[in-house]
Amino acid sequence: MTQTTNNLASDSWAIADLLRGDFKQSQYGRIILPFCLLRRLECVLEPTKEAVLAEQQKIQAMNLPEEAQEKMILRATGGLSFFNTSKMDLSKLGEAGIKANLENYIQSFSKDARQIFEYFNFAEFIGQLNDANLLYKVVQKVRTIDLSPKAVSNHDMGLVFEELIRRFAEGSNETAGEHFTPRDIVRLTTSLVFMEDDDALSKPGIIRTIYDPTAGTGGFLSSGMEYVHELNPKAVMRAYGQELNPESYAICKADMLIKGQDVSNIKLGNTLTNDQLFADKFDYMLSNPPFGVDWKKIEQEINDEHNHKGFDGRFGAGLPRVSDGSLLFLLHLISKLRDSADGGARIGIILNGSPLFTGGAGSGESEIRRYILEADLLEAIVALPTDMFYNTGISTYVWVLSNKKAKARKGLVQLINGVNLCGKMRKSLGSKRNVMDDSDIATITKCFGDFEVIDARELDKPAEQKSNRGRQSANPKTEAAKTFAAKIFKTHEFGYRRITIERPLRMSYQFSDERIASLRFESGVLKAVMQWAYAEYSAINGSKWTDAETCAYYGDLSNHQDAIRRYIKLHFADLKEKQIKDLLDRDTWRNQLAIMRKAQQLQEAIGSAQFDDMNIYDDAVANAAKKQSINLDAKEKKAIETAVSWKNSDAQKVIKKIHKAKADPIYGLFDVDGKTTEYKADGDLRDAENVALDPSKSVNDINEAYFKKEVQPHVPDAWIDASKKDSQDLQIGIVGYEIPFNRHFYQYQPPRDLAEIDADLDAVSAEIMKLLQEVHS
Repeated sequence: MTQTTNNLASDSWAIADLLRGDFKQSQYGRIILPFCLLRRLECVLEPTKEAVLAEQQKIQAMNLPEEAQEKMILRATGGLSFFNTSKMDLSKLGEAGIKANLENYIQSFSKDARQIFEYFNFAEFIGQLNDANLLYKVVQKVRTIDLSPKAVSNHDMGLVFEELIRRFAEGSNETAGEHFTPRDIVRLTTSLVFMEDDDALSKPGIIRTIYDPTAGTGGFLSSGMEYVHELNPKAVMRAYGQELNPESYAICKADMLIKGQDVSNIKLGNTLTNDQLFADKFDYMLSNPPFGVDWKKIEQEINDEHNHKGFDGRFGAGLPRVSDGSLLFLLHLISKLRDSADGGARIGIILNGSPLFTGGAGSGESEIRRYILEADLLEAIVALPTDMFYNTGISTYVWVLSNKKAKARKGLVQLINGVNLCGKMRKSLGSKRNVMDDSDIATITKCFGDFEVIDARELDKPAEQKSNRGRQSANPKTEAAKTFAAKIFKTHEFGYRRITIERPLRMSYQFSDERIASLRFESGVLKAVMQWAYAEYSAINGSKWTDAETCAYYGDLSNHQDAIRRYIKLHFADLKEKQIKDLLDRDTWRNQLAIMRKAQQLQEAIGSAQFDDMNIYDDAVANAAKKQSINLDAKEKKAIETAVSWKNSDAQKVIKKIHKAKADPIYGLFDVDGKTTEYKADGDLRDAENVALDPSKSVNDINEAYFKKEVQPHVPDAWIDASKKDSQDLQIGIVGYEIPFNRHFYQYQPPRDLAEIDADLDAVSAEIMKLLQEVHS
């Protein structure tokens, strides 16, 4: 921001001095912004004011509809797309009746301009200012500010509005960054998106469309138009946008109105749930969607579009987790790409780090990255410095996408590490402490335009200022040099196939007294509370529980229900009412006792010794049950097996099935004594391996080679689970994509020498001992 625009913003914000005491600080911006906007519109209209009034006088007698009148009056505006037919201006409103005069003045604007003030709820604040006897004073203050196009360009006026919004947001604890993007980031993103279009930058009369689905105050739209017009004044740029916040929308609409754009293309509403430009495709798209904002409120609508429309809608590729909807905006933009047969389109979008790597193979985020990379839409990702935005200091990235890649870029993605391309601001603005100057932006755009690999190159940037507080190390760690680098990758290099590695289940069993006794209680969520209830109430005098079948009291808790419920409320609050009723039900207890008795009978036949081969368990139990004349249903068998068995790494492998097919140990079919044997898998030992994609080889060859090299030598009894297949290509393993940006640009910094660390520790110890001696003396 220049000093001039900063002074203008300060002059405008000085209105707050008049408001102090009568209005809350959070209301200042809602008053100052529309007044400044009104003054700007008035200044823009001033040169054609007389011509408009004269034209209006001619047309008034024709008794035409408003729409027809507007079209005829617009001919007298000298190319502007709005007008005001009032003979008044801010300097002529007078003090008496100023409220009515100001309202009439605003109503005299053409429809699009008039609606802007409606979105500010301006009439309400006019009434409040009038009641506080401040309206005349505010008007007099505003009318002295020169906001004419000669004094303030459209670009600078945008900066003034953004500075006012930032101050407004700080004063009302709102998030300034939700409304606009810093201009240095806007300039960089715009340059990256437009620089490949030679026609737009050179041919006269060329027509291009630009779109921002999160338009804010219109910064991206304005910058895109300015960028093209600087290089090709005869190009025609048509702006489209949609914004959720009514006040930001009003400023954006006003900005487009002043620039002569068709403001019917600027829409108000939620882009994700109500795309008001659903039928349109665009040449250029720029967006800075909100970071890390959840979409839970609109989850149903998004899910419906994903499930019912698939790729005929916007979200066919997948849905990110509900905690961050930024990738939804990216999918929305991709759906707006003009068809490559019609010239194609390009996208520049600012995202945080999460979309690069969040979500494993098969997740919504991974599937979205897969769609983008396999469709070869991604051209480049630029890592920006931290502390670049007003509302956050986190790492951010510019993604550049296109469906009209140059031949040299086909199948490739360029990663540009620009985290050190910035300078410190003299004064922080919110969280924004760093700024990119023209040379920083030029470094990135040249690298992108040349499509080159740059090894880490040291930058001529000052070192970070370290705090001088506290004790300073005699041998401080050497800071890494600030560098700039770029790398180019094939799209498949970001992909991998996640294969599931299984290992055999090994189990032992033993019908010991201790394990059988555990059957007295259910094995699920009721186990702990049943153990407590048994200890507390089974031995109360007069109603003592015994294991005898004739015991009349076993499981009867009817006299203690209130006390049990109170205890559950304090110690087992997660239990549901049905589970509590089961606990209090005598049948629950007696059923468990019956299972325990059957296990005791089995023990008589099987014995209490430990067996380390679970493969003989079923026959042993069946023989014992037959010998003891016991009938076991499926539930009882399961309960007993759970109680008496456990995993044991020294036990025999548990066989799942014997196959007639040929043995194939890589996929879990082992040759055991001439039989092809499949083992049960141990879920606790299950693992996953990410195998890099390689289109030049078959999936099975890649998986098997990796398995033989990286897995089999360490766990010979492991195998690949062939049932885990990708939903798209139906090959073994689930495909995933991630872009580990930081890993690719990591610079190893060796630790300090141990002798230096020891010297620092000795110095600190000596200092502490000296202080202790002073205390004791």
